[in-house]
Amino acid sequence: MDLSLLHDKWKQVLSEHNWQWKVLATVGCVLVATIYGPKWNKKRRFLKKVKQERERRAKSVRLMEGKVTKFKKQGSGADCRRILNMSLPELVKELQDGSVPVESVLYSYVNKALELDKDLNCVTVFLTDCEAQIEELKKIKTKGPLYGVPISIKEHIGYKGHPSTCGLAQYIDELENEDSVIVKVLKKQGAIVFAKTNVPQTLISYESSNPIYGFTCNPHNQSKGSSGSTGGEGALIGGGGSILGFGTDIGGSIRLPSSFCGITGFKPTPNRLSTLGIRPCIDGLQSVLVCVGPMARDVDSLVLCMKAVLCDEMFKLDPTVPPLPFNDKVYTESKPLRVGYYETDGFTLPNPGMRRAVLEIKTLLEAAGHTLVPFTPPRLDYVKYELFLKAILGDGGKTLKEKLDKNICDPHLKDLNIIVSTPGFLKKLMSFVLWPLYPRISKFINATRGASSVKDHWHHQTALQEYQTEFIAEWRKLDLDVILCPMLGPAFNIGYAKGLLVAISSTMLYNVLQFPAGVVTVTSVTEEDEAELKNYKGHYNDPFDRLFKEAVSGGVGLPLSVQCASLPYQDELCLRFMKEVETLNRAHKNIK
Repeated sequence: MDLSLLHDKWKQVLSEHNWQWKVLATVGCVLVATIYGPKWNKKRRFLKKVKQERERRAKSVRLMEGKVTKFKKQGSGADCRRILNMSLPELVKELQDGSVPVESVLYSYVNKALELDKDLNCVTVFLTDCEAQIEELKKIKTKGPLYGVPISIKEHIGYKGHPSTCGLAQYIDELENEDSVIVKVLKKQGAIVFAKTNVPQTLISYESSNPIYGFTCNPHNQSKGSSGSTGGEGALIGGGGSILGFGTDIGGSIRLPSSFCGITGFKPTPNRLSTLGIRPCIDGLQSVLVCVGPMARDVDSLVLCMKAVLCDEMFKLDPTVPPLPFNDKVYTESKPLRVGYYETDGFTLPNPGMRRAVLEIKTLLEAAGHTLVPFTPPRLDYVKYELFLKAILGDGGKTLKEKLDKNICDPHLKDLNIIVSTPGFLKKLMSFVLWPLYPRISKFINATRGASSVKDHWHHQTALQEYQTEFIAEWRKLDLDVILCPMLGPAFNIGYAKGLLVAISSTMLYNVLQFPAGVVTVTSVTEEDEAELKNYKGHYNDPFDRLFKEAVSGGVGLPLSVQCASLPYQDELCLRFMKEVETLNRAHKNIK
C-alpha cells in the first residue's frame, strides 16, 4: 500500500465527517503510518530497485538477440549444431588453428543460452561487451590457451560495470569498478565472458531463487530445482548453453548443481584460485573458506581450464595465491590408486540410486586394478553441527539477518530467515525441548546459535584444525590416495531444499577439511531405484529423513553423480581420479 493513498483517504474523512470522526481518523492514520510506514517504504524502495535491475537484464537480452539476428543474416555458414556438440578440447583446437571463427562460436552459445533462459531462467545478465572482447583478442598476436572460448560466470563474481548482488537488492546500485582476478585471468588467456548466472538470495541455499531474478529450473526436468548456490551456472551448462563456467563453493555450491544438472564440477583447495573481487556471502567468514572453481561437461574441460588459469598472471594479480602451476606429472601418472570409499557417511543415508552409483564405480575401479579400502568419516554429526553450521552462523546469523532485513525475503529462504531471526535463548529452549524426540533437529537448532563468546569462537577454530588432523591421521593409517563417496542427488522437487540444509553432509565435509573435491555424473535414476525408495527410512527415520525421501522422489531418468576427494594441494590427483572414474564408466556403458 502507498502512504499517499492513506493521506487521500484521511483528507476525504476530514471533509465528510464531524470533528470526533476527524480526530479518530487522524489518530488512526498516524498509528498506521508509524507502524507500517517504514515497512511499506522499504518494500517500495526494494521494488523500485528490482524493477531497474530487471529492465537492465531485459535490455541485455534484447541487445544479444539483436546481435545474434545480425550474425545470422550475415550468413557466415557456421554449423551451430556442430559447434555446440564439440568438446572443449576439440573447440579450443579449432579456434586455435582458425578452423572455426570466434564469432561463430560465441553467437552459437549466446543463441542457445537465450533459448534456455526462456525456459529455465538461468541467466541474470548477458555481458554485451563481448564483441569488444573479441576485438581486443584480435590485437594480440599470441593466442592464449582459452582463445575464443565463451565462458559464463556466477552472479557474484565481479565483472566491471555490473553489480554482484548475491540476490540482495542493496547491492544492485554497487557496480564493480573492475573485473575480479579470475575474470581478468580468463580474459588474459583468451576467453570471452558472455553471461552471469543465477544464485539464491544470500547464497546460503541450494535452491537458486531470489526476488530480483527469480527461480532457476533444472534443465532435465523443470519441476525440479537446479540446486545452488551456483544453480544458474549448472542449469546453463547442463542445458548446453555454455561450455565452461565458474562458480563458488562454501558447502557444496559447485558440486551440488553439477550433480543435480548432470555435469562435472571441481572445488579446488581453498586459495588455489584467487577469490579477489568476488563478493562474499558472509563477510569476514574465515573458518570455512569460499573456493572458486570450474564447471563443465567433462573432466578434460576442467583440466584444460585449470591448466589455463593456474598461470603467472593470476599469481601476479593476487600474490596471496601460492604460485603453483598445474602439475601435469601428477595428473598423467598411471599407477594404481588406493581408494578409500563409503556409500554413506553415517549422517545422511543416500537414496537407493546414489548408493548403487557408488558401488558400481567401486566395482569398475577394482576391475581396473585399483585397491578399494572401506573408510568411515569420523564424527560426521559433530562436523555438521559443531564445525560447519557454527562456522556459517558463527554470529548466530546476525550478518545474514542484517542483509535480509533490507530485502523482501525469498520464499525459498523462509526457513533460514526464521533461523537467523530467532533469538539465541529461544533456540536454546527449543533445542532442549526437542532433544528427547528429535535429537538431530535439536542439535541443528542449537548449532545455529553460533559462538557464545570470543573464547568460544577461538575454541571453534582450534576444533576445526584438530578435526582436520584427526581425519588426515585416519587417511594416512589406511595409506589412501583419494576417496570415492556419494553426492547429494538426484535433483530435488521444488521447495524442499530450504528445509534440508542438513542433507549436504556429503559435500560440506570437504569444505571443513579444506580438501579439493569434484563430482562426475555416472548414471541416472532407474524405475528400480524409485521403487526401492518407497522403503527408505534413512539413518534416523526422523522428519529430516522423511523430507529427504519426498525431495528426491519422482527422479526417474535424472542424473546421479559420485564425489571424488584428495588431500589439500593434491588438486591434480583429484582430477586424475575424476578422469579415471569418467573413463571407466564411459567404457562400461559402451560395452553394455
